[in-house]
Amino acid sequence: MTLPLDDRGLLLGDGLFETLLVVDGAPVWWGEHMARLRRGCVALSLPEPTEDEAKAAARQVIDDGAGHPRAALRLTWTAGSGGRGLDRPSMLSPRLLASLAPAPRPTKPLRLAIAQVRRNAGSPTSRHKTLAYLDNVLARREAQVAGADEAVMLNTAGEVACAAAANIFWMEDGEVFTPALDCGVLDGLARAAVMARAAALGAAVREVRAGAEGLGRAEAVFLTNSLMGLRPAATLDGRHLKKPPLLDALAADLP
Repeated sequence: MTLPLDDRGLLLGDGLFETLLVVDGAPVWWGEHMARLRRGCVALSLPEPTEDEAKAAARQVIDDGAGHPRAALRLTWTAGSGGRGLDRPSMLSPRLLASLAPAPRPTKPLRLAIAQVRRNAGSPTSRHKTLAYLDNVLARREAQVAGADEAVMLNTAGEVACAAAANIFWMEDGEVFTPALDCGVLDGLARAAVMARAAALGAAVREVRAGAEGLGRAEAVFLTNSLMGLRPAATLDGRHLKKPPLLDALAADLP
């Protein structure tokens, strides 16, 4: 599919996306991803894709990519074509794009670095998967230049928010913490699954507002997203971290 040069997603980042794990041809958490996409449409005042068109687009690329036992399905929903400038046309015709790529399960712990690029918790886009991801791109690049794999992003108040492409958790004195959603955090599906699993194990996660010093005291840090599930960190800014047995228990039910 070709993308017109006046597409608002291309020109202005006006749109949303969801990235789903596909295992043996079956999308994981389909309903949850679609519900989050619909919430994003409400927040951005976009029409919602129909279930039928989303399923048809997904099925086409999944069938075309048959043979990948584990793959990443991306659904991109743009505001469609529009005129020059910021104002949307009076009648929107959103555009749906779908793509598939191999997504082997990661096996190594991550090296993390706290980035200088900040997350704007005051922006509505911080809580939705919009197409405006340049801050995340720059944060990841900063971390890689520093010799890490992934960036930890603070918000503009200096509070821990997330990784460039994941939610973040840490452990201190046996307790598990994660940033509160109003820190500018995406309501991650794997985040929710880990929190539910932790509660079932009697290790309920505390949602907090914490500065970087909270991570500085952490004995363990781990990230979650729909593709990698739960992935522990080996280091944070060069400081070695532990991997408590609880992490394996929390990851047990993730795809």
